[in-house]
Amino acid sequence: MRAIVVSTPGDSSVLEYAERPDPAPGPGEVLVQVAASGVNFIDVYHRQGRYPLPLPFVPGSEGAGTVIATGEGVTDLVVGDAVGWANALGSYATRAVVPADQTVPLPRGLSPELAAAVLLQGLTAHYLTHSVYAVRPGDDVLVHAAAGGVGLLLTQMAKLLGARVIGTVSTEAKEKLAREAGADEVLRYENFSEAVHEITGAGVHVVYDGVGASTFDGSLASLRPRGMMALYGAASGPVPPVDPQRLNLGGSLFLTRPTLGHYVATREELLGRAGELLGWVASGALKVHITGRYPLAEARRAHDDLEARRTTGKLLLIP
Repeated sequence: MRAIVVSTPGDSSVLEYAERPDPAPGPGEVLVQVAASGVNFIDVYHRQGRYPLPLPFVPGSEGAGTVIATGEGVTDLVVGDAVGWANALGSYATRAVVPADQTVPLPRGLSPELAAAVLLQGLTAHYLTHSVYAVRPGDDVLVHAAAGGVGLLLTQMAKLLGARVIGTVSTEAKEKLAREAGADEVLRYENFSEAVHEITGAGVHVVYDGVGASTFDGSLASLRPRGMMALYGAASGPVPPVDPQRLNLGGSLFLTRPTLGHYVATREELLGRAGELLGWVASGALKVHITGRYPLAEARRAHDDLEARRTTGKLLLIP
């Protein structure tokens, strides 16, 4: 098979397109012929060594395809099943071994490209809006990078739940995308916290911040008393250490740094979230924006485009 391999942490040049031995599924695993792999910032963090992994490794946590072999003890999947996954390493390849309990069945008629485009970011948006802070009708919600992959899904889900959504973007083209997704107000990043208070008066109930260092202070300043800041990523870099007293002075604020794995910790929770998410996609209630398809061999270009913020929506690698 062919795969992208990282042998040493670094910039995108460490992504090597290489031939690898065909893998075989072990107990509790399935072998999948990969139809599409999602490109996400966590792949960048793995590549950089910010989230260290044993070397060498095949990056990519998200994908979809067809089961072509099953390991011992797998009883609920058979050869030919269409599956997706969002939290299993090794997706940047033509074939991937995936733990069976990390897969989700794809609804009939849903393309594997759509599944690979929505699972990781969609599950992230789902746990953020349903569990980290359960959005209620009438809430004011601030979504950073509202035209990005997660941002577009967060905006749509918050609107489905009855919120008023304020989004931040960097360009006019991205503003158009955010508004099409349902954002009520769209701001540029400069002095966004002041604009948030002009719009809301008291501040927002929750900030969903995947940008990190460059937005962190303004995000805290955008909250109303007892508001929640969900820092779920660091696209602009990690946030320096924070004095907890800042939360007190801001109005007894809440700050959390969640990750997907803790919110799909059981098979039941994974299937529940994925079932609702993929049901929305299949019905058209949730729109998925695939804005870049790259051959697997061009993973470097995909990472460069993602890191440079040249993209909107979702990027895929196609084997």
